[in-house]
Amino acid sequence: MQPRISLITLAVDDLERSLSFYRDGLGLPSEGIVGREFEHGAMAFFDLQGGLKLALWPRTSLAHDSGLRCPENAAGAFCLAHNLDSREAVDALMARARLAGAHIRKPPQDAFWGGYGDYFQDPDGHLWELAYNPQLLADAR
Repeated sequence: MQPRISLITLAVDDLERSLSFYRDGLGLPSEGIVGREFEHGAMAFFDLQGGLKLALWPRTSLAHDSGLRCPENAAGAFCLAHNLDSREAVDALMARARLAGAHIRKPPQDAFWGGYGDYFQDPDGHLWELAYNPQLLADAR
């Protein structure tokens, strides 16, 4: 098996609201909601770097498809992180997230590990870290 992740799916309560947050608020490109013609099929996709995709799928549809109970919001159980190329880029994206309706958990500040970063939660409580870690920039490109 090749160590690769191709798709990250976030379970959401309100697909339209979450699409608006990520597409209109944060500026991630998306063609909008697809699959509406299928029961439990409506999703939104966002292209990320290196072929990675971010998907939003209603929590009830994920439960139906996986056979699990409807997952509860497990805010803080994991964190998605975005390493940016400067402190200014962190500040700018955090400002954009705030305007989009993100719940700011930790404002931008110097980090103990020598970088700079902050945390916010999206409308469904998913935790995101925005960071400037120059030691990881080569891996992020």
